[in-house]
Amino acid sequence: MIEHLTLEPTLDTPGIDFNPNTGVFEFTGKSFPSDVTAFYQPIIDWIDEYIKNPCDKTHVNLKLEYFNTASSKILLEIFNRFENLYKSGADVEINWYYPEDDEDMQETGQEYSELIKVPFNKTGYSVVFK
Repeated sequence: MIEHLTLEPTLDTPGIDFNPNTGVFEFTGKSFPSDVTAFYQPIIDWIDEYIKNPCDKTHVNLKLEYFNTASSKILLEIFNRFENLYKSGADVEINWYYPEDDEDMQETGQEYSELIKVPFNKTGYSVVFK
């Protein structure tokens, strides 16, 4: 069994919490690393290992505040891996969380949901500043 993958968020990279025991994968924060491939390749490799022996149900939760174009391409690559898992008969669900007042993030979630043939939920949330 592969190890739990956690990465703390930074100013330009998302927080990652991938639990192979529960099948819950979470992306939080912002994603605009200077070298997108260097940051995401180990994550993609980890997902490839997970897919070999997935949980009964896999939840992919994204609560990203911002990401750049290079990150969006990598996210699509990641979604494609989960789509292949879904097509193989696995129970997969993607949850896209976006600030209710952020039309761009809402539209981006809609675009991904049209590209990826996986159950894809879009949920707005209120941002409260303290």
